[in-house]
Amino acid sequence: MAKKKAAPKKKAAAKKKAAPKKKAAAKKKAAPKKKAAKKKAAPKKAKAKRKPNPSFMKPLQPSGALAAVVGGKPLPRTQVVKKLWEYIRKHGLQDSQNKRMINADDKLRAVFDGRKQVSMFDMTKLVNKHLG
Repeated sequence: MAKKKAAPKKKAAAKKKAAPKKKAAAKKKAAPKKKAAKKKAAPKKAKAKRKPNPSFMKPLQPSGALAAVVGGKPLPRTQVVKKLWEYIRKHGLQDSQNKRMINADDKLRAVFDGRKQVSMFDMTKLVNKHLG
């Protein structure tokens, strides 16, 4: 019978030893939460307006073919693309089936190296050749 009484004491002692380990683990889990809160506060200070790239804002003279579409005055690249899109929408040149494609009329065909249809992503590459 003495052996039976000794067994419960060992289990109780094992439970007491295990309890402090759980508390230590809980403390370790709480520490990263505080660090995460500090990281969230840092980006609020870094909110500054982006400065535009000066090379995009530099006025460039369009070639004769491009001037027929956007005008003959020197314009920044951003304004050239904006005016091209105005022209495309005004004349209904965006393909009805595939909106990414632009159907060229006579004026745009000169800018697009004689192609009848160009994707909107290729358009900017082709237009950059006519700016200088």
